[in-house]
Amino acid sequence: MTSNEFSLNTFVNGDHQPSSALNPLAFSGFAHFSAMQVREGKMRGIDLHLTRLRKASQKLFNNALSDQQVRTYIRDAIKESPLDCSLTITLYSSHGEFTAHSMNTVPQVLIRTSAPSNGPSGPLHLTAIKHLRPMPDIKHVGEIGKTFYLHRALEKGFDDAIFVDEQTRISEGTIWNLAFWDGHTIIWPKAPMLQGTMMSILQRQLTKLQIPQRTVQLKLSDLTMLSGSAVMNSWTPGVSVKGIDNTVFKDSDKLNALLHNAYQYEPLEEI
Repeated sequence: MTSNEFSLNTFVNGDHQPSSALNPLAFSGFAHFSAMQVREGKMRGIDLHLTRLRKASQKLFNNALSDQQVRTYIRDAIKESPLDCSLTITLYSSHGEFTAHSMNTVPQVLIRTSAPSNGPSGPLHLTAIKHLRPMPDIKHVGEIGKTFYLHRALEKGFDDAIFVDEQTRISEGTIWNLAFWDGHTIIWPKAPMLQGTMMSILQRQLTKLQIPQRTVQLKLSDLTMLSGSAVMNSWTPGVSVKGIDNTVFKDSDKLNALLHNAYQYEPLEEI
């Protein structure tokens, strides 16, 4: 048999698995994605997801599908799924990793739906760990560090981890964006990180509600001057943070209520 005639075989725990078009994706790391919650067959912030996917595709593949095409794929998946669900859309190169052929290619689209989620109830106790995600502005796959540092946080008795750089500047959580509260203003960390779609939704609705916000470089040493913190991602607009390492926040529930209220102003849209 020549190399051109070789067929892909897949084994799990020694057992041969049937051939599948998804087999090459099992450990494919040259891909990016966006995750969202669907309620009543509708979504919030679809424009933000489409923009994220288009920009990341241009950066990774030098090519991008039209927003309308991606929207059509999402709409078709929702039609075949429960009205309330979690949806993840992954754009990837059919050529896989470690090849020049992925440089200029039209990305393929993988969509998965699963049970809906509203995130943990909290409050959470977090620990700070020095770590910078590679290409932090892109929501890409294969990030072993996020799970590794979650495990390290759990081993130390915390609920999760946040990341800081060599100067102890705060960026983001393992799968979260962070917000802080000084009693008057919502504060967003300024550092290399992913601009989450939930974070963007909240920022634009807080602006419309004329709730003060600012973005600043925050260091761990600044936390003692703050009274509240919350985390957010595609699951939820906010989960209260009761503390980061030895710093305790007494007003996180107030911040969390502001974030949840702002989120309700973002309309559910037909796809």
